[in-house]
Amino acid sequence: MTIPKHRVLTSCLRAQLILLSGGVKQQSQRWIPREGDAQSRRRSRGEAREAAKESRAGEKSNLCSELGFFFANAKGNMQHIFAFFCTSFLGAVLGANFPNNIQIGGLFPNQQSQEHAAFRFALSQLTEPPKLLPQIDIVNISDSFEMTYTFCSQFSKGVYAIFGFYERRTVNMLTSFCGALHVCFITPSFPVETSNQFVLQLRPELQDALISVIEHYSWQKFVYIYDADRGLSVLQKVLDTAAEKNWQVTAVNILTTTEEGYRMLFQELEKKKERLVVVDCESERLNIILSKIIKLEKNGNGYHYILANLGFMDIDLTKFRESGANVTGFQLVNYTDAVPARIMQQWRNNDAREHPRVDWKRPKYTSALTYDGVRVMAEAFQNLRRQRIDISRRGNAGDCLANPAVPWGQGIDIQRALQQVRFEGLSGNVQFNEKGRRTNYTLHVIEMKHDGIRKIGYWNEDEKLVPAAIDTQTGNESTSLQNRTYIVTTILEDPYVMLKKNANQFEGNERYEGYCVELAAEIAKHVGYHYRLEIVRDGKYGARDPDTKTWNGMVGELVYGRADVAVAPLTITLVREEVIDFSKPFMSLGISIMIKKPQKSKPGVFSFLDPLAYEIWMCIVFAYIGVSVVLFLVSRFSPYEWHTEEFEEGRDQPANDQTNEFGIFNSLWFSLGAFMQQGCDISPRSLSGRIVGGVWWFFTLIIISSYTANLAAFLTVERMVSPIESAEDLAKQTEIAYGTLEAGSTKEFFRRSKIAVFEKMWTYMKSAEPSVFVRTTEEGMIRVRKSKGKYAYLLESTMNEYIEQRKPCDTMKVGGNLDSKGYGIATPKGSALRGPVNLAVLKLSEQGVLDKLKSKWWYDKGECGSKDSGSKDKTSALSLSNVAGVFYILIGGLGLAMLVALIEFCYKSRSESKRMKGFCLIPQQSINEAIRTSTLPRPAAAGGSGENGRVVSHDFPKSMQTIPCMSHSTGMSLGATGL
Repeated sequence: MTIPKHRVLTSCLRAQLILLSGGVKQQSQRWIPREGDAQSRRRSRGEAREAAKESRAGEKSNLCSELGFFFANAKGNMQHIFAFFCTSFLGAVLGANFPNNIQIGGLFPNQQSQEHAAFRFALSQLTEPPKLLPQIDIVNISDSFEMTYTFCSQFSKGVYAIFGFYERRTVNMLTSFCGALHVCFITPSFPVETSNQFVLQLRPELQDALISVIEHYSWQKFVYIYDADRGLSVLQKVLDTAAEKNWQVTAVNILTTTEEGYRMLFQELEKKKERLVVVDCESERLNIILSKIIKLEKNGNGYHYILANLGFMDIDLTKFRESGANVTGFQLVNYTDAVPARIMQQWRNNDAREHPRVDWKRPKYTSALTYDGVRVMAEAFQNLRRQRIDISRRGNAGDCLANPAVPWGQGIDIQRALQQVRFEGLSGNVQFNEKGRRTNYTLHVIEMKHDGIRKIGYWNEDEKLVPAAIDTQTGNESTSLQNRTYIVTTILEDPYVMLKKNANQFEGNERYEGYCVELAAEIAKHVGYHYRLEIVRDGKYGARDPDTKTWNGMVGELVYGRADVAVAPLTITLVREEVIDFSKPFMSLGISIMIKKPQKSKPGVFSFLDPLAYEIWMCIVFAYIGVSVVLFLVSRFSPYEWHTEEFEEGRDQPANDQTNEFGIFNSLWFSLGAFMQQGCDISPRSLSGRIVGGVWWFFTLIIISSYTANLAAFLTVERMVSPIESAEDLAKQTEIAYGTLEAGSTKEFFRRSKIAVFEKMWTYMKSAEPSVFVRTTEEGMIRVRKSKGKYAYLLESTMNEYIEQRKPCDTMKVGGNLDSKGYGIATPKGSALRGPVNLAVLKLSEQGVLDKLKSKWWYDKGECGSKDSGSKDKTSALSLSNVAGVFYILIGGLGLAMLVALIEFCYKSRSESKRMKGFCLIPQQSINEAIRTSTLPRPAAAGGSGENGRVVSHDFPKSMQTIPCMSHSTGMSLGATGL
């Protein structure tokens, strides 16, 4: 289809005409005093401008229709060309919509005030578009009705933002209107607690800095004089802290105090010897109070006043210095800095004819905040213009008294732009948080004594009060280190960096505790710099992505300039050393294996046999039998082992009565007694027999001594059977899974290792399903504990040892370390901190501080006992289960002895009954005597075939020998009687 050329030419021509009309129809405005005629004229011009805007909008709408028709009929490459043209064209149209003149409101209590002059002065310094046109009203900021009327009047005139002041009676009204209408209000007045994001508070909060100064002076009892018109947020903070620290605070409201009231107040304080005073008031009332103090002569030696005000240099304290009182305060504006000094020079060169009553020598801190407030609005609207965000107010500007209130649609865009502004202004670093309050600011703490004014330190949100350091080092490098606050990146990892249990009650570095927290403090103290701890955002140590070649974690923070130092368990590796610098290692370690602690093996019934192996016990038994047999044979062959038996006097001595005591049973008995280290009633007589006995005694001495030495250890140690003991055991099996941290030096070690065992382990880990890698050490620890012994985690030995000391005490380290490496403090390449930090680490190591820190956080705070309590074998007291087998043997031996005795008695009784079959009736006394004598063997008259070659016989009374034989039944009766 052929597109008519006149349609294309017409579209382009109309686009040019509209662009030209949008560029030339902008009108400049200036501030006109508030009068009835002037208001009518402004209203007429405003209506004309709105009509022109609507006309241009209609033309642009028609143009869009033309362009749409053109694009619908274009084909082929023309569609792409025309799409590019439309994109560029629409961007130009949107940019043209941003107004060149931005109306802003101003609410001031006094037209001749320095703040009003600073507002006009700041506007005159702006050169970049858009131009800010003020709509200024002089109002009574304490009158709610007048403030409401003026605020609504300015909003209806189409202002984009309002700058102004408020008091306690009007602050709630202003914040409510701003929140309902989405109109931004920028104020240098005292900060208030509000969740309204459309109120930007230029004045920094003072309560935390005041608490730090009070703690610095160690005040325990003082008077707090305050002005209720300023709000009670600072007082509330002081009283809350006083309750925590047991301070005695006397709060006095001087809002309606008269001349006589001041006199009575200080007389009462003099009676109570109260000479420590905090004064919390605005500058005007503060000057009044100080003049009363001078008039009542309460400014002499011994008095100490802390002024809770941000303009210490704005107050005339000459009389206090002359009289000897100590005065401490805060200074927001540092006039010696480069930016304030340049602005001050322009301030002094300003034409004073417009504001003849204004002091142009030096602006007050509220004037500095006013100047910065104008800069905030200018920066915000310039950013909106660069982004081509349409904030035009078309149609009716709005009615703030409408019910319900209709919020301004573009208000949220302006609010975001205002909060994102950041620059260096008269009041230092100007930056806001998400609640619209100042953040990252610095307050200078000034003290005045009789010898003059001096700076005693500074305060910021991160470091709190930092006393003025005495520079003991030399060189420009050390001086520059002390003048900066460095960002120290770290990672939440027990026990290196941990959040305190009550961390929400602290701020800055005080929220953390741990080994690296104390190490960072020690290094900062030795090097002499100030720092702020920041937790790494992604929670990783640092590894390079193989695809994008970018670094993450703490290494990435250093590489990309987001941090100055890394104090953490960061392993020194080659790939990291290529992009960052490391100090000397502050801790040595290696990769170790963590497994779930196996159950302790229960001692067996015969665990007393464990000190010697099974083979040794069998050899001892065979040795016992062999020695007994050899002793029996030696005694039989040796003539010196035979001897004549000695008889009692009066007995007949048979001839050739030779006896040998070492029969087979006596030989066994002798060997057993010697082995048990007990005595025996017989001993060898011959030299050969004594050689056998001596060798056996030496053998038993060594065996018993070795057994006793091992028995103490075996019976008092609880043993655990570990399924693996080393990395080789892990590599050989497939039942137990094992893995490392997903991004860290341990994984990199296995990936780069050329050792066969580690290569085999890496092959398994990278192909295992499900993945054996974990994101954090805590996740790995939990996986070990829940795996029931089926997962082993590879990590640094220091962390392994720490986890082993934490409840529930169910993990353990097995085997030795797989490698040797160290943790170091990292700095960016070429950082000036590298040398001083390195020297500090060496000094701490030589002083033993590093060892003390490790002992403190690993073992002193351990939850599983002493340092060695987590070892594989744990010494404990003997229990019954350890020696139960000994008791079983004792009971069994006693039972066996009773059974053998019974058998012997029965056997002997039966034998005697057979011998006495021929006896007849025997008196009971003779029978009893026969039974008694039957159990007492006497030497036989001649040797026979007995145990030792003797015949054992028994002598009976002659009366028994002459008794006729008894019947069979009688003999059995006798045997029964004997039993």
